[in-house]
Amino acid sequence: MAQLTSDVEKHTALYVEAFNRSDADAVNAMYTEEAIAVWEPGNPLTGQERIDSVKEFLASNPKMTAVARQVYVTGDTALLIVDWKIDTTDENGEPEHLEGAGVDVLRLGEDGNWRYAIDDPYGEQVK
Repeated sequence: MAQLTSDVEKHTALYVEAFNRSDADAVNAMYTEEAIAVWEPGNPLTGQERIDSVKEFLASNPKMTAVARQVYVTGDTALLIVDWKIDTTDENGEPEHLEGAGVDVLRLGEDGNWRYAIDDPYGEQVK
């Protein structure tokens, strides 16, 4: 079950909880319908492709830690800079450690809850 929040400061923690439960439905509920996710730099995903990608990735039971370093809110839009780490397994079953500084844009829905509009976990990397 998705735990959405009207408190943008709590959004990251709720996302991490759902992610660490491998609850793909709860994670996907934390995105707007038209959300863009850029989990691989240069490869934005939307719609069913984004939804399926969450389900596929969470099937390997990855574990995440994440802390919002900066949070800026103006009206119904928020910008979060998030430091995150994920421990998972690669396609060969070998341990894999991922980390980065994400740039996330959240939108406040008509129901009063925040959802990702843009999720770019590698957004702060210099290419």
